[in-house]
Amino acid sequence: LTLRHSSPPLRLSFRGGNRNDMGTLVKQVLQAFFPGKCYDEIIVRHNFENVGCLKLALSKCLGYGIIVGSTLVKVPQIVKIVQTQSGEGISVTSVLMELMGMTATAAYSYAQRYPFSSWGEGLFLMLETALIAALVMRYRGQTSRVVGFTASYTCLLAMLMMKVVPVPVLWSAQLLSLPVIICGKLMQVWSNYRQGHTGQLSLITSALLFLGGVARIFTSLTETGDPLIVVTFCLATIANSLIFGQVLYYWDATNKRVQKKTK
Repeated sequence: LTLRHSSPPLRLSFRGGNRNDMGTLVKQVLQAFFPGKCYDEIIVRHNFENVGCLKLALSKCLGYGIIVGSTLVKVPQIVKIVQTQSGEGISVTSVLMELMGMTATAAYSYAQRYPFSSWGEGLFLMLETALIAALVMRYRGQTSRVVGFTASYTCLLAMLMMKVVPVPVLWSAQLLSLPVIICGKLMQVWSNYRQGHTGQLSLITSALLFLGGVARIFTSLTETGDPLIVVTFCLATIANSLIFGQVLYYWDATNKRVQKKTK
C-alpha cells in the first residue's frame, strides 16, 4: 500500500505557557509523523490495525532520522581528508558525478512537492559532497578549479531554488542521473581495486550511506510511489554496498598503506 501525500509544513508555535499552547504544539509534532487522516485514525481513534498509516508513520520516522543523520554522515570523510591534508584514493570525477545525481534527485523531488521527509537529506549530502570535492581539489593544488567549481555550482543551486527550470527538464535530468550515479560509483570501485586499498575513504561514511540507502528505498516506496525515485535509490544503494564492501575487504591493506606513509 502506497500513500502519496503532501505533508503540511511543520509550524511550531509556542506563544504562552498554558496547556492549550502545549497541546497545540504536541498535535503539530504528531501530525508531522501521522499526516492527514492518519492522525485521526491512529492518535484519535487508536486504530492500530490501519497498516497503511503505521507504514507511513514508520516511513516518516526513518525519513526524519535519515535527514538528521545526513547532517553528519560525510563529516568523518571530511575530517579524514582535512587531518591528512590529502584526498588520496578519492576520485574527483566520481565525487562530482555523485553530486550531479544527488542534485538532480533533490531538485526533481522539490519540484514535484514530495514530502520533505522523503528527500530532505539530499540538501545536506549535496553540501557535504561539494565540500569533499573542493577539499580534494585544493589538496591537489588545483585552487583555480575550486573557485570555478564553487561559483558554477552556487549558480546552479540558485536557478533550481528559483524554479526557473521546467519540471520536464528536471525529470529528464533525474532519468539521466541514473547512469551518472552508477558510473561515478563504479569509477570509485575500480579505483579502489586498481590501487589495492581504499585510501582516505571513511568506513563510517561508507556504512551510513549504504544503510541510509536501504531505508530510503522503503520511504520512497511509501511516501512517493515514484518509480524513477525508487529505482534511483535502489541503484545507488547497490553501488554504495560495493564500496562499503571494499572498505572492509581492503581494511588491512589500507592501514598498512597509511602506516607506511606516516613513517
